[in-house]
Amino acid sequence: MSKPFTPKVVTANALLEGDVIYLTEADTWSRKIGEAEVIEDAAHGDLRLLLAQSQPDQVVGAYLADVQITDDGPQPTHFREEFRTRGPSNYAHGKQVELS
Repeated sequence: MSKPFTPKVVTANALLEGDVIYLTEADTWSRKIGEAEVIEDAAHGDLRLLLAQSQPDQVVGAYLADVQITDDGPQPTHFREEFRTRGPSNYAHGKQVELS
């Protein structure tokens, strides 16, 4: 018996800046996980991942990441993904500067 599909988002890194980005329902990329399209079907997830992977001039390393649905939108369920939402860890730049 296969494991039930859990909600996911498509995530990758922006090719030029390296920032963590998320695929939106409008086929655009956002740096905010709250704007990501939540995928609740495995076949749809495969199609969205193929779309992301077909954009090598914009993104690198696209994959599906598990999320949970909250009142604030999708939130990561794994530490690695939570860590990626905060931006680089070596010094304050990108998302970390915005929070200061």
